[in-house]
Amino acid sequence: MGFQKFKADRLFDGYKFLKEEQVLITNETGTIQDIVVFEDAGDDVQHHTGIITPGLINCHCHLELSHLKNVIPPHTGLIDFLCSVVTKRNFSPVIIQEEIIKAEKEMYENGIVAVGDIGNTADTLDVKINSKIWWQNFVEVLSFTDEKAADNFDHYKKIAAQIETGLSTTSSGHRTSIVPHAPYTISPTTFKFINEATANKVISIHNQEHPAEDELYKTGTGDYLRFFKIFGLDSSPFPVTGKSSIRSVLPYFNKGQTIFLIHNTFMSEEDILWANEFAAENGLKLVYCICINANLYIENKVPPIDLFIKHNCAIVLGTDSYSSNWQLSIVKEIEAIQKYFPHISIETVLKWATRNGANALAINDRFGNFENGKSPGVVLIQDDLSTSKRLA
Repeated sequence: MGFQKFKADRLFDGYKFLKEEQVLITNETGTIQDIVVFEDAGDDVQHHTGIITPGLINCHCHLELSHLKNVIPPHTGLIDFLCSVVTKRNFSPVIIQEEIIKAEKEMYENGIVAVGDIGNTADTLDVKINSKIWWQNFVEVLSFTDEKAADNFDHYKKIAAQIETGLSTTSSGHRTSIVPHAPYTISPTTFKFINEATANKVISIHNQEHPAEDELYKTGTGDYLRFFKIFGLDSSPFPVTGKSSIRSVLPYFNKGQTIFLIHNTFMSEEDILWANEFAAENGLKLVYCICINANLYIENKVPPIDLFIKHNCAIVLGTDSYSSNWQLSIVKEIEAIQKYFPHISIETVLKWATRNGANALAINDRFGNFENGKSPGVVLIQDDLSTSKRLA
């Protein structure tokens, strides 16, 4: 069996930067064999400029929206953005598939090895069957009213079953969960259906992307009423709780789920403290997913990352979709975090992009670090964070 030997300016193993002159050794299929000092590595060492790191984990993407690349302009604000996504999805199936293929290829080549992927349809199934990326499929439910909750939930269960059946022909161990879209699209009964269907599973929910989300639950008013009109709703269909959205909806879950809170752009410190305490007391695990370029694209805002660090939150990274980003690249997410939060070390952010993502998706037996016997992928990142590419 042949070996591949990789050396770079810096070697990040998923935990920390190693001392200089270390060489990563894999077998010909990319399984980690060892990390040794350069003097013991022998011949045929590949020398690279930049950072070698385990494969990158994209914890939040909407691959099926890849056809919306350059369709919705930046900085529209979230409400207008949502209205555009809903009203601009009627593209030719041929175009949709072509753009999904391009986006999957882009992610693979720039070193993304696993993706938490949101979908309202099974449009991405054919690509995923042949993909070398590992997929956590989040089949995303939208169901505004209790009256239609059962029918809507049955519709999305069928989509989930279609994806599971299709991917069962592969040997990659992809997973599928039914998940809520956001507090402003899920009725109380629908939340209860999702809770019962997701015991001990990994799920996600878009959280506090706009101040109007809290206003909706506190008063029943606000800018989301414009969004509801697209669906024929003249008023908010959700209960007025007098509380923030996260405090209003997180209590629907009590089945040991791992819950990815996505975006969190306008999440207050008080809500972070409350959510973490509630999760600890009720057997839930919260993961805070940062998609900073999407926040900049839509609202020109950044999430309160310092607060998440201050309160020891589990942080991971995502790209969101081509409807709300210039590219699908985790290294460009790292670059943006370094630009807006330069005091956060590159070592810390690389942990979020590798080990934390693998832990959160429960795939750390394969991905996330350079431990012997794992096949996490080997990725080269340029020191200036301009590009990344897969080496193995």
